[in-house]
Amino acid sequence: MSPLALAVRDSSTMLRRNLLHARRYPSLTLNLLLTPIVLLLLFVYIFGDVMSAGIGGGGADRSEYIAYLVPGILLMTIGGTVVGTAVSISNDMTEGIVARFRTMAIHRGSVLIGHVVGSLLQAVASVVLVGAVGVAIGFRSTDATFVEWVAAFGLLALFALALTWIAVGMGMVSPNAEAASNNALPLIFLPLVSSAFVPVDAMPGWFRPIAEYQPFTPAIETLRGLLLGTEIGHNWWIAVLWCLGLTALGYRWSKAVFDRDPK
Repeated sequence: MSPLALAVRDSSTMLRRNLLHARRYPSLTLNLLLTPIVLLLLFVYIFGDVMSAGIGGGGADRSEYIAYLVPGILLMTIGGTVVGTAVSISNDMTEGIVARFRTMAIHRGSVLIGHVVGSLLQAVASVVLVGAVGVAIGFRSTDATFVEWVAAFGLLALFALALTWIAVGMGMVSPNAEAASNNALPLIFLPLVSSAFVPVDAMPGWFRPIAEYQPFTPAIETLRGLLLGTEIGHNWWIAVLWCLGLTALGYRWSKAVFDRDPK
């Protein structure tokens, strides 16, 4: 068997293993998925009229804020989903199964590939579910063309890939599942201090750099522009650079830790 065929076969096996784990133990995924759904419903039905009055120029129409909020919640969903990846790979590293895999005649990178692809599939499924909730409560994207929808999906997938590799690295260096969950908390916290809920211009001047110079804000503004037809400006290439940089960093970090000889 050629090296490529071996890699594909073993990676597919590891992918099935991770999907089976997610199906048999869905509590972690569901708990992480409930957070963006609860925040979406809370901000729409509790704060929606007030927030729309500010964003919509004075008209208290909840639909204005739904349109503004959903793109940020979709990216926040990805950040929450990949926390489960950090916990899952930490369990594999600490429970001895990875050491067992090292002794078997399998492709060395298939363990990481299985986790990454499995996490991407879960992230896409979570985004679709949260997006369906958004549509059910009134989100509409009537101005987006087919090309813009494809670009929006591509951005979500690229962002999920970047955060997944970072989560894999966090999971591999964590001594246990609890530490992995704590280490991955910035992936949930950063969207809360981005433009997901309020415009950056509405924030205090001293706080704006925190919201502006981080990966979530340009990605949210790009997705918002693609789905709603608002101005994207330079945000798209900043978002892409963030995604590519985080993917490269996470991949090199994870590979270096995985290739390290066990103690």
